[in-house]
Amino acid sequence: MPTVPSRARLTAARVEAFACPPGKSQAFLWDTDAPALAVRATPTGRKTYTFESRLHGKTLRLSIGDVRAWTLAAARAEATRLTLLVDSGTDPREQKRQHEAEQAAQAAALAAQAVTVGEAWAAYLADRRPHWGERHYSDHEALARAGGQSAVRGTRGRGVTVAGPLHPLMSQPLRELTTPAIEAWAQREGRTRPTVARLAWRLLRAFLAWCSEHPDYRAAVPERNPAKSRRAREALGKPQAKDDALLKEQLPGWFAAVQAIRNPAQSAYLQGLLLVGARPGELLGLRWDDMNTQWRGLTIRDKVEGERVIPLTPYVWHLLAGLPRRGQYVFAGEDGDKPMSKPHKAHASACAVAAIDGLTLHGLRRSFGTLSEWLELPAGVVAQIQGHKPSATAEKHYRVRPLDLLRLHHERLEAWILEQAGVQFDAAQQPGKLRAVGG
Repeated sequence: MPTVPSRARLTAARVEAFACPPGKSQAFLWDTDAPALAVRATPTGRKTYTFESRLHGKTLRLSIGDVRAWTLAAARAEATRLTLLVDSGTDPREQKRQHEAEQAAQAAALAAQAVTVGEAWAAYLADRRPHWGERHYSDHEALARAGGQSAVRGTRGRGVTVAGPLHPLMSQPLRELTTPAIEAWAQREGRTRPTVARLAWRLLRAFLAWCSEHPDYRAAVPERNPAKSRRAREALGKPQAKDDALLKEQLPGWFAAVQAIRNPAQSAYLQGLLLVGARPGELLGLRWDDMNTQWRGLTIRDKVEGERVIPLTPYVWHLLAGLPRRGQYVFAGEDGDKPMSKPHKAHASACAVAAIDGLTLHGLRRSFGTLSEWLELPAGVVAQIQGHKPSATAEKHYRVRPLDLLRLHHERLEAWILEQAGVQFDAAQQPGKLRAVGG
């Protein structure tokens, strides 16, 4: 077999005829016109154009490409380009990595430009759900939910649900969620439902902060959070402090009207709100398993701390024990699988009978704290029962009140409220056999 030269002027014919000699793992045929260019052949018959030079005292070898994909002229041009880079001290491999990184960044930017607010919002909820409570997660879902669903309750006579304040933004491209767009949204929502829109705005602001840190979405949002706008905040207005609460003198009329409600679960729920001091949603989600009759405790699922245990006071115990068991929830709905709806209408009707204006369900929780001042109960005790965060260093680090100590104060407050309301109640009677009437 004739000896194959190691260097020759490459031609299409020579490239075609070049082969790896038997017994060798590879062979090179170097070009005389472009000295850094060679054809590399392997025993399998594969042939590629190869570049070789020296950079910073070390051999640098790069594959240009398969001879079937590259013409000889194109391979010589590429070898020349790589030679110029090496002669200038530039590593072609590093340049390639930078180029690929730039291409990837451009592709990510293009993808981010196309993503909608709804797509990013769904990713945001999936990412943050392990760190949120159920109430916080459901708020995000409800505020972005589409309307138009048939419903019997909670629609104020419309018969269909109303879209959440964030829903109009969900179909927009994320890149178009600019400060002017958010300000225009705040103007619209602030005119009709400012309270829920303020919550939506706070959630939107946190969402955009998350987008600015996420590699898939940061290219679509500006560095400065577009929701942090003075005009948007002003358009939504300031929340008005609520002051609705029962006066001591109103207790007899309120109890008489609420006890006259024909639905026992609604009646017990409203009385429980006043006597337990829980948030309306917390008490509504009470399960039978949350009642510990041995140690007379109630486990309240707290939106702040996760859960808290408060005393199961005698009157509340009798109220709850007298309710029928229709599933896991104490205040069960008709099907028993979910809690009943909040009895806003029933309470409003009772308040009208008692000539009490503007008292909300949350106002009953506020009444618990207000009425406790008549007995000068320790503020920390009331805060612990209601699930408020401690407001002082001593409360945070040096006050750990057991259930029995809370019960001492809580039962005293319950007895005083019932006395002021004229409710005759024997705490010694069997739970569930309650016979209480307004005086």
